[in-house]
Amino acid sequence: MYDYLVIGGGSGGLASARRAASYGANVGLIEGSGRLGGTCVNVGCVPKKVMWNTASIAEAIHDAKEYGFPEVGSPTFDWLTLKNKRDAYIQRLNGIYERNLLKDNVKYITGMASFISNDSVTLDNGEVISAKKILIAVGGRPIIPNVPGGELAIDSDKFFELEHQPKRVAVVGTGYIGIELAGIFHALGSKVSIFARTQEILRSFDHIIKDTLKKEMLNIGIEIITDSKVKFLAKSEGNAINVNYVSNGNEDTAEYDAVLWAVGREPLVQKLDLGNTGVTLNDKGYIHVNEYQETVVPDVYALGDVCGVEQLTPVAIAAGRRLSDRLFGPEQFKNSKLDYKDVPSVIFSHPTAGSVGLTEDQAKKEYGTENLNVYVSEFSGMYNAMRTHKTPSAFKLVCAGPEEKVVGIHLIGPGSDEMLQGFAVAVKLGATKADFDSTVAIHPTSAEELVTLTKANLKKN
Repeated sequence: MYDYLVIGGGSGGLASARRAASYGANVGLIEGSGRLGGTCVNVGCVPKKVMWNTASIAEAIHDAKEYGFPEVGSPTFDWLTLKNKRDAYIQRLNGIYERNLLKDNVKYITGMASFISNDSVTLDNGEVISAKKILIAVGGRPIIPNVPGGELAIDSDKFFELEHQPKRVAVVGTGYIGIELAGIFHALGSKVSIFARTQEILRSFDHIIKDTLKKEMLNIGIEIITDSKVKFLAKSEGNAINVNYVSNGNEDTAEYDAVLWAVGREPLVQKLDLGNTGVTLNDKGYIHVNEYQETVVPDVYALGDVCGVEQLTPVAIAAGRRLSDRLFGPEQFKNSKLDYKDVPSVIFSHPTAGSVGLTEDQAKKEYGTENLNVYVSEFSGMYNAMRTHKTPSAFKLVCAGPEEKVVGIHLIGPGSDEMLQGFAVAVKLGATKADFDSTVAIHPTSAEELVTLTKANLKKN
């Protein structure tokens, strides 16, 4: 019997298993896909960032002429060559994760696990494995809408299987995954249409991000079909796909070479046979846990995307390590848990955007409009100095109370992804507007805008 059995070899499961083993626990880890690293490494953050880097290089090549490189021209892009190199990189990472488990004395078990009791699971080969404590960290998967012909489209996982670049792409969905992949396709030369259920994109983000990005996407030629609903997909001539949809009450059809579903994700609980345990799910199908990652069943825990809270790789890693610290570490960690407040997140859009803390709307509800000062700066970064097209930047500080505590930072513009990390530390430490004001600016940078905001930048509510 294991001291600790982890079901799921994604970021959170790996982190928790290795941390538990470092304290001397007898740990086993089960992964059914045969590829360690989970969504992030295999079909998420890592290959997505490779594609975003590729798209950014394409944009830089386009800008080169305006920076005095007249002979750069318009080089062709070989999608398949990049895919093969990217896949080889991911395979190397898979191997590194497996070697790390071996090095840390974690038993790596391949197979699909399903519960037969609160302390035992069975694999698809019939093997039964028991443990004193079990962690569920199986992650999630993309949702495929139940519409006629829906199987003709791909999801974000299948995006990374594409061997050729489609010329005409429809992206259905406006969360960060859909927006990121739409931006990559467009920057690499595809004609892109986004189907939005409402008038907005990036519904959960602050208006300064979603409004600025939507305007920029339209400016650079991405089509956004608002108030739309896809009715069905059908095969067209060759390998093309017809999308039948309704937008603003009008029915229409358009033809694409690829359609990508990006309408959300769901937890991978279907094959776990949780009915053989007392583990409960919430109304959206996610495993219900408390702040200590505990399910309602003693010694059964869950974390990461399968819980549906802050579905980000670093969150799962941090939660997994803290859980193992508490379960197997020294006395000083007896109350260890992850603080889910003020978690920063970034959208690898074009341009990038990032957010930490409360949106302006959330802050109004929590503190009251009369107790807020909101500072906004909309500007053109210096990278635009030689460019005809000026990519916008827009920053927002949300400050609460008489001391003007910074409770939200929202950035969009080139470099936002990198600059947010340091400012997230400031928010976590409870920094005030006065702390920002007392910090000497680094010039010339876009980041300096956040420490030079004055009353002239104060937004009137």
